[in-house]
Amino acid sequence: MVFTGKSLCAAVLTGAALAALLASCGRPKATPPGTRVKISNVEPRRDVQGNIIDAHDGCLQFFDGRFYLYGTAYGTNDGWGTANRYRVYSSPDLGTWTLEGNLLTNQPKGVYYRPYVVLNPTTKKYVLWYNWYPQGWAGAEGVAVSDTPVGPFTITETNVLRSFAKIQPGDGSLFVDDDGKGYYIFTAIADDYTVRVAALTPDFLGLTGNTSPVLAHGAESPVLFRRNNTYYALFGPLCAFCPEGSIVQVVTLSSPLGPFFHPCPKINRQGTNNIPIVSGQETWVAKIPTPDGPAYIWMADLWGLTPDGLRGHDFQFWSLPLEFAQDGDILPLRPVGKWYIMENGNRQQ
Repeated sequence: MVFTGKSLCAAVLTGAALAALLASCGRPKATPPGTRVKISNVEPRRDVQGNIIDAHDGCLQFFDGRFYLYGTAYGTNDGWGTANRYRVYSSPDLGTWTLEGNLLTNQPKGVYYRPYVVLNPTTKKYVLWYNWYPQGWAGAEGVAVSDTPVGPFTITETNVLRSFAKIQPGDGSLFVDDDGKGYYIFTAIADDYTVRVAALTPDFLGLTGNTSPVLAHGAESPVLFRRNNTYYALFGPLCAFCPEGSIVQVVTLSSPLGPFFHPCPKINRQGTNNIPIVSGQETWVAKIPTPDGPAYIWMADLWGLTPDGLRGHDFQFWSLPLEFAQDGDILPLRPVGKWYIMENGNRQQ
């Protein structure tokens, strides 16, 4: 890894825009008024029991006044093992985290990665899509559903992309548009690692068959989000565990399925070379509600950064809210070591 705690700057985010995040809801209670919540990228996050949070390559969601961090728990394995489990933590304020447990029970034997959970606004069900490998690199996408954001989730489909013949699906993530329609952006390994977006059925449990044009070749870790009337598809080159795999490519679309899109400047690259600003594989762009409108937090797994060498203890990088140029392009990331959400709206250095 090229980025260290000593080389990173500290920043503070004015809490006037994020005061709504710290409303007390559920257990444990949010931080008292007048305090600040630290977001650290140079030390492990811990739950209320003091244990390092083991939740990677997933997403951060905000449901009914509470945050939920979904991810793969690697424990003590090197990432490729049948002991992987999907896990969820919850928090009232992004600082105090409670382990809620595993998402799936009695899951088929295989290697599991990249769990993404969304709420279906019509059925009011929580829907989980995930990537898993029953054997070798024969990937599949599974779907599960729950009445609550913490599960347990019941598997409804173990190979939902079977209609896309011989694509060998890899990384993917979910997106729900403002009109309540759902989409899945994913990598097709056998098709030159192409990235495209597929429309979901109204219940989010399957596919309609409508897809976007190919957005990229030789890419993985894709995410999709919307800001105003522009859609942003982000993805990285292959090689999750090396610096080159951290470079984030961006294209914009006028709708999730296109066809109109254009490439944007890479947001995680220094100058014209391939040295990344942050050496981490992206996993999500979290949409955080604020009184001034949503803030977008880019998230990445900092593989290999933990001192003890356990993949399950590797840190995550959570960016300052993304900044956008006048033409809508995302401005380059900043390698911030820690920043604060202020409950009382005051700026502190």
